[in-house]
Amino acid sequence: MSELYDIVASSAFWIAVLRIATPLIFGTLGVLLCERAGVLNLGIEGIMVAGAFTGWLAVFQGADLWTGVLVAAMVGALLGLVHASLTVWLGVSQHVSGLGLTLLAASLAAYAYRVSFPTVSSPPTIEAFAPLEALSAVPLIGPALGAQTAMTILALMLVPIVGWTLQRTPAGLAVRMAGENPAAVEAQGLSVLAVRTSAVMAGSALMGVAGAFLTLSAFNAFFFNMVNGRGWICVALVVFASWRPGKALLGALLFAAFDALQLRLQQSSGLLPVTLPYQLYLMLPYLLSIVALVVMARRAAYPQALMKPYRKGER
Repeated sequence: MSELYDIVASSAFWIAVLRIATPLIFGTLGVLLCERAGVLNLGIEGIMVAGAFTGWLAVFQGADLWTGVLVAAMVGALLGLVHASLTVWLGVSQHVSGLGLTLLAASLAAYAYRVSFPTVSSPPTIEAFAPLEALSAVPLIGPALGAQTAMTILALMLVPIVGWTLQRTPAGLAVRMAGENPAAVEAQGLSVLAVRTSAVMAGSALMGVAGAFLTLSAFNAFFFNMVNGRGWICVALVVFASWRPGKALLGALLFAAFDALQLRLQQSSGLLPVTLPYQLYLMLPYLLSIVALVVMARRAAYPQALMKPYRKGER
């Protein structure tokens, strides 16, 4: 038990937690914006792959790192526009459109990689974001923050910004009403379709940035399957968070803690009385997340107009 405490109390553990949680924070906020406006975006997995590839490719071609982040956000927004055009404007099934978008975006990224690097056997590398070592001087949490990059700090800052925007601004109110009572938005002279489209594009841009974190901060290269289901975890975390940014941050950190813990359990053979297959350790964060999701989802108040197409004048 003391060994488990030593693992959880170590700064290395919390450094890993923040690093693992960062793409989940970006992605979860993106899904949350889409669903708050009434649109389910299952294209997140593909959008993250596309953002990871395009952001990395832009930097590899000579752009600076923040330009790479911007490129990933723009690609995400463009893919979000495709999803919104099909679901918001044409009323296509949001499940079908999202899954199709995931397949399309991931396949295009793989094709573009093969075309760009036809003879490369190992992924080319770039100079990724460097840790912000100056933050090590922050009391108590400095050791964990000092090992993070600017993208992690940006993700943490976006949580209160998104929460404040949704709760305290006219634009946020319009987004929330588009997912709760679209007729109220129309009664105020606003276009429900435009509000939903804008929210989906903004949310998809954050999904693209989530992917860019993997290639521009966590790693310094692009390789296939690097997203590895993180997009689906983000969709589940939004339900866990009851569509609230603050709880979304908590859920991302909780999943990341489980993931970081299972890595250390595999390395600490003396912590458990029996030797377990490594596959069981890999299952741990997903299993515990499912349990937490089941408990929290029973009390979740989902947006009333989620996944419901809207036509002007209909009631």
